[in-house]
Amino acid sequence: MSGMLLRMACTAAVAAQAVLVPAPAAAAPDPQRSVPQLLTALQQLYRQTEQATEAYNATAEQLGRQRAVVSRLDGELARARLALQDSRSDAGRLARQQYQGADGLGPYVRLLLSPDPQHALDEGHVLGELARERARTVTRLTATERQRDALARAARKALDTQLTLAEQQQRQRDDVRAKLAGVERMLATLTPAQLAAVAALEQRGVAAAQQKLTTAGALPADRPASPESARAVRYALDQLGKPYAWGAAGPDSYDCSGLTARAWGQAGTPIPRTSQEQWRHLRRIPLGELRPGDLVVYFPDATHVAMYVGNGHVVQAPRPGQKVEVSPLASYPLLGAVRPDQAPATDAR
Repeated sequence: MSGMLLRMACTAAVAAQAVLVPAPAAAAPDPQRSVPQLLTALQQLYRQTEQATEAYNATAEQLGRQRAVVSRLDGELARARLALQDSRSDAGRLARQQYQGADGLGPYVRLLLSPDPQHALDEGHVLGELARERARTVTRLTATERQRDALARAARKALDTQLTLAEQQQRQRDDVRAKLAGVERMLATLTPAQLAAVAALEQRGVAAAQQKLTTAGALPADRPASPESARAVRYALDQLGKPYAWGAAGPDSYDCSGLTARAWGQAGTPIPRTSQEQWRHLRRIPLGELRPGDLVVYFPDATHVAMYVGNGHVVQAPRPGQKVEVSPLASYPLLGAVRPDQAPATDAR
């Protein structure tokens, strides 16, 4: 965590990776704000940015699923239209057979004009079977038309949902960009001395929170990882030094949940994409039972996540302007922990 804000100031362009507006002009430093006030304000901006990022990620996931629904319904609708065409062809064929035989007369007329009415009556079951086949064809035609109409309505509704999600994603993308620009503007108001003081205060706060966990005996004991979690940890640690990028899930850059989701996916256990979904859907465990590979979730609304690597530390993609790094467990306000896999631990690392 040392020098976080200094690095942030030096890499403001990275923080604004997707900002399409000109960089804001530097404002004059505000000597009236104390260092704690500056730190609080910056932390609020970072948190708002991460909240907006996770909302964007959630919508992106919904949009991906909705596109799959639209594609599936389009395929089913195309097949239903072909089936309807076949049913209509069958109905037309039976209609022609019903009213026109090989001699140009319908089967009922031939029955009346037959020189051997009794023989014709004996063959009446043929007419009955034709009638039953016609009824089945009409029923099938009606059902296929109804299915076609229902699929068409569902496809239209699914497409409307997809368009709504796309618009929502656009608004959320703009929100993230605006919040990143807000971080830039504030950093531009700080002198190097203020940046150094804020970074030092933040580091002292993290150290104090970590010490509190140690004193209270809340740090987990060293526990072996499962084979899957060991693979996830190795993957996450291999990403050290790669930049944070909002909305990114590798392999060149990551946001917080993009890193954890990608690492566990590489380990063979797909997990939800966002930190909030990871907190909501994965099995929760006490912090004291953490083992490498478990996910540590931060803030009351679960807007940040990291992966526990042992010895009271996590690997994480911290925030805009920083890189994937190993940090103390207490880097941010703790919410809880979840375990993606159900495999038992093993001594094999």
